Amino acid sequence: MGDLLNLISDNLAIFWSYTGFANATYGHFIMILVGIFFIYLAIAKEFEPMLLIPIGFGILIGNIPFNMEAGLQIGIYEQGSVLNILYQGVTSGWYPPLIFLGIGAMTDFSALISNPKLMLIGAAAQFGIFGAYMIALQMGFDPSQAGAIGIIGGADGPTAIFLSSKLAPNLMGAIAVSAYSYMALVPVIQPPIMRLLTTKKERVMRMRPPRAVSHTEKVIFPIAGLLLTCFLVPSGLPLLGMLFFGNLLKESGVTRRLANTANGPLIDTITILLGLTVGASTQASEFLTFNSVKIFMLGALSFIIATASGVIFVKLFNLILKKENRINPLIGNAGVSAVPDSARISQIVGQEYDPTNYLLMHAMGPNVAGVIGSAVAAGVLLGFLN
Repeated sequence: MGDLLNLISDNLAIFWSYTGFANATYGHFIMILVGIFFIYLAIAKEFEPMLLIPIGFGILIGNIPFNMEAGLQIGIYEQGSVLNILYQGVTSGWYPPLIFLGIGAMTDFSALISNPKLMLIGAAAQFGIFGAYMIALQMGFDPSQAGAIGIIGGADGPTAIFLSSKLAPNLMGAIAVSAYSYMALVPVIQPPIMRLLTTKKERVMRMRPPRAVSHTEKVIFPIAGLLLTCFLVPSGLPLLGMLFFGNLLKESGVTRRLANTANGPLIDTITILLGLTVGASTQASEFLTFNSVKIFMLGALSFIIATASGVIFVKLFNLILKKENRINPLIGNAGVSAVPDSARISQIVGQEYDPTNYLLMHAMGPNVAGVIGSAVAAGVLLGFLN
């Protein structure tokens, strides 16, 4: 009887050593609370639910404690585990180009084609990337790490993941979560900056209606865009090539099935895998470091700089434009790459001061320019720092 009780006791002790309760640390519980908070923001506040629910649940998955010495091969950092295999799409950098393929297939560049000077706003907003890069260098990060952190200012999660996988793989989890977090918080961060930097007179400024864009122009744009941007920055080819390819599928008019696949099932599948694995990569032991805190601070700063740069650039640009061609500075925030949320914020803030002023179509110009601009900026940083 005694031997049986000892056997049961030993087996229970072994079982307990395998449970999450026996292997949990305070860090695991902190990260689980972060994951629940992301899910709350997605459901209760509707902040980027397509992103925050996969990331939030991924954080829960990545922070289930287990006995790492047992050889179970279930963790995302354990070679051969299912999660590790799925995570290779992030570490190898092939999820982001597929996301860009879907973005291209769902994006209408008409607003930008009809008013090409709006491209300059998207370019100006990228100052947030290079501003954060310089600040990160001053904070002690090496040039490659600083470049990967700075890209958060572009408010483009796939680009941030792509660049960090090449330049700073050890910081990729913190950079990716930071980038997607600030993308989700666009409705919270941008409006106060826009109001602070504009006058009431500027906020009610009306813009000339965009001209109609022909089918031929829409077909030529992705071809010309690919050649111009990638001849200038060849290192941006994986992102820019897929972006413009997806757009050609959409605009050609003869590959509708391919475009529908790219902007529907394909991008949805990759978004699920990307969000879940990025979230799961935030294991407490890897994520809860002082560097992660600094990355979140720099991410917020770069996003603020990018938003402010876009608004201020429009105000300065208006000084040299004819009165009838002037641009409402409220669309300057849309130069960041958070499509279409930052463009919607331009519309929402503008209608607070004039309910009959519709800025959304105008704001989509710098918004899609920001997508191109962030990919070009990533290519520049990759070319210089890799």
